[in-house]
Amino acid sequence: MLDHLIRGATVVDGTGAPARAADVGLRDGRIAVVADAGSITEEARTAEDATGLVLTPGFVDPHTHYDAQLFWDPFATPSMNHGVTTVVGGNCGFTLAPLNPARPEDADYTRRMMSKVEGMSLVALEEGAPWNWHTFGEYLDALDGRIAVNAGFMVGHCALRRHVMGPDAVGGQPTRAQLDEMVRLFHDAMGAGAWGLSTTQSSTHSDGNGKPVASRHAQPAELLALSRAVADHEGTQLEAILAGCLDQFSDEEIDLFVEMSAAAGRPLNWNVLTIDAAVPERVPRQLLASERARKAGGRIVALTMPILTPMNMSLGTFCALNLIPGWGDILGLPVPDRIAELHDPAVRSELLRRADSKEAGVFRRLADFGRYVIGDTYSAANEGLTGRVVRDIAAERGQSPFECLVEICAADELRTVLWPMPTDNDPASWELRRQTWEHEDVMLGGSDAGAHLDRMCGAPYTTRFLGDCLRGRKLVGLERAVRMLTDDPARLFGLRERGRIAEGYHADLVLFDPARIDASPATLVHDLPGDSPRLDSRAVGVVSVRVNGVETIRDDEITGAIPGTVLRSGRDTRTVSTAS
Repeated sequence: MLDHLIRGATVVDGTGAPARAADVGLRDGRIAVVADAGSITEEARTAEDATGLVLTPGFVDPHTHYDAQLFWDPFATPSMNHGVTTVVGGNCGFTLAPLNPARPEDADYTRRMMSKVEGMSLVALEEGAPWNWHTFGEYLDALDGRIAVNAGFMVGHCALRRHVMGPDAVGGQPTRAQLDEMVRLFHDAMGAGAWGLSTTQSSTHSDGNGKPVASRHAQPAELLALSRAVADHEGTQLEAILAGCLDQFSDEEIDLFVEMSAAAGRPLNWNVLTIDAAVPERVPRQLLASERARKAGGRIVALTMPILTPMNMSLGTFCALNLIPGWGDILGLPVPDRIAELHDPAVRSELLRRADSKEAGVFRRLADFGRYVIGDTYSAANEGLTGRVVRDIAAERGQSPFECLVEICAADELRTVLWPMPTDNDPASWELRRQTWEHEDVMLGGSDAGAHLDRMCGAPYTTRFLGDCLRGRKLVGLERAVRMLTDDPARLFGLRERGRIAEGYHADLVLFDPARIDASPATLVHDLPGDSPRLDSRAVGVVSVRVNGVETIRDDEITGAIPGTVLRSGRDTRTVSTAS
């Protein structure tokens, strides 16, 4: 007897094959049978008519930061609502384990680091997770059996360094004995099921004390020693963030990427390839790493988002504006002093000069303040400004855009929410994206879901992309779009029997209405521990989501079931060749 039968769905199986009408029967968490519509006669405990609906494999999000959120939100919202059934965590060099039992203060350091570098609520981190682990295996065990999605985790380089070197991990270099201990600890984590190594050397990553995070101090020899350790474990990977990921890689960064992948004999993925027709040289330069890796026996995969994911700004809290050279000094002042400085024409002039200089790099785009849209406001003086563009308000007031923006924010004591309009929303940029997606070492992903919670909401990229493919720009067909969200990431990570609708595969499934599939605009909600805020987005047109055969979403509502699995390397993943 089947557990459940889905009748007459338009099945898009994840391989890129043409859609077809079919019945799909589920048993014991797996797909038991796929047959022509109307041909399955075996009895089923439950059944549903899916005529007119599309059935696909569950979506795989290759870059999330759900490491903490899964403890208070086992449903990985809003990702699961948007059809994501498998998430990859432990990215960018940041994980909650291992923690050295000899230094209880390391947990507090980790929470403050995650709050600063990944924009997580410190209160939620303190109140929402048990922090009852030391080893990486104990961390995985703490999640096992209590999550609704499937989740796999890389080991964060920063945690390895902190465990072994303590406070010296920031600014110091390991002794030979310390490096050996770091590698041993890393082997233990992979033996327990960790997916491999994640690391960062990004200039934007600072800890809770404002200092460069631990892995930024690592020399190439340390990174290569850890990369070689990856090769000793089945089904493992590398993930890395370098300074050049934001704009363009240096030759030294490309060489490091290539050496790490070749040393591990494993693919290395990085986040995120930004595509803008106004910077035509960026994509070829970034993909040069992939070309060199192929020649050296490695593989470098660039993650890129298929939608525009705006990140809101504020002059009152830490955001991307703080990363513009010279701006952090002003935006880090107490609010009254900050307002006074921002009202000074000389200070504003210098800030604008720094923002428009070459040293600002990719952050130069943030300085076009006339393109900002006013979001939430908090004072009577700003009533009626929400949703308006700063350049229009400035023209009415006879002010420069930045002077106008400062005046608005000051009236709200800098709490005003600001939304910069994207500069890469032109037809040429979308055509460049379509072309770039054809590259063998480019993959969709990079949502950062679980991080930057009140600043951005990348989780809905799956449903928004499908809606765009079906009813919007139609840059790729449905079958290929589904493969890009399912089988492609499943194959990169070597997921066993996931990513396709095929007999014997795990029944991770999404059933949606092709006429409606989409995502609603992001809205601010206060549902984290401690009443902390985050941006949320409702799914549109998602009828059902199943994880391991059990329904977790019905009409965008959570069922409460927690059938997810902590995916462990070797058991749930197989080794992927760098030639794949």
